[in-house]
Amino acid sequence: MKTLLFYPDNFKTKTFSFFAFGLLLVTLLSCNKKAEEAAPVTEVKPVETEAAPIAPANPPENFKHATATVNGIKIHYVIGGKGDPLVLIHGFGQNWYMWNRLLPELSKHFTVIAPDLRGVGESDKPESGYDKKTMATDIHELVNQLGYKKINLVGHDIGLMVAYAYAAQYGENVTKIALLDALLPGIEPVWSKVSASAWWFGFFGWPASGDIVKGKEKEFLTNFWPMVGHVKDPFTAEESAEFIRAYSTAGATTATFKWFGAFPQDGKDNLIFMKKKLKMPLLAMGGEYFAAAFLKDHSKLVAENVSESKIAGSGHWLVQENTAQVQKDLLSFFLAK
Repeated sequence: MKTLLFYPDNFKTKTFSFFAFGLLLVTLLSCNKKAEEAAPVTEVKPVETEAAPIAPANPPENFKHATATVNGIKIHYVIGGKGDPLVLIHGFGQNWYMWNRLLPELSKHFTVIAPDLRGVGESDKPESGYDKKTMATDIHELVNQLGYKKINLVGHDIGLMVAYAYAAQYGENVTKIALLDALLPGIEPVWSKVSASAWWFGFFGWPASGDIVKGKEKEFLTNFWPMVGHVKDPFTAEESAEFIRAYSTAGATTATFKWFGAFPQDGKDNLIFMKKKLKMPLLAMGGEYFAAAFLKDHSKLVAENVSESKIAGSGHWLVQENTAQVQKDLLSFFLAK
């Protein structure tokens, strides 16, 4: 059996750095708690303010914001362009706006739909339903409500897991699928290797984590993003602000961490899904310094027709770290006859 390469050389270094960040965060919270307990209690009248909420970022001019009630919840999305539908599913640490640089060109060829997953931004944040099988059903019902039967599909990070669950359940409705820089829970041998080293999988899935991070979304995200990236400061100020805003909406930290808490159930579902391999063309797109080391072979375990794109000079945030190649390779794949 072919030996798989699991990580870039800097993976362990970044894991240690993020572990140190986590320990620092917990220590600071502990110190703050002790200080609060020691301080005398003084009644302070609240100061009423009229701070205006930060508005969501705007998409390109030919796109619009919209919402739909599907699978019992409200899903926010942006839509624009013309042609066959292309659905773009974001991952953790980002929202629909991760695709913003690609929307103008993609919309020349496709009707592009970019939703916010349940749990973040303007989408609902219910108590449950964060397994990827259910989250894929959210997107499928959205597509149906918009009047489309067959779609092209792209998923990055958590969105990769949702996209796979979509294709596994509704394969006859997917023309082509691209999986970007992540992996599938429960699919070995890669899954155990990554989950054993990426300790934050466990931290994010811990029920208390949402409350720990709540109110510190900016500090948390700006320290997390570099842990799995390669290019320094790949996001613009506008992108960073939108991602931080989306995760600062009420309930978002708790809800998005539940994406990770559902991994055990996702693993069980994937072991069932993989018994019937995907038949549609699949593009495995990984960053040179992250998932390119394993994603093609990993994808072949669940799909029959796999091609590969290695994004040069990129870590995990490949859409921002090498926008030009991501756009070129996605268009080449989805426009090929």
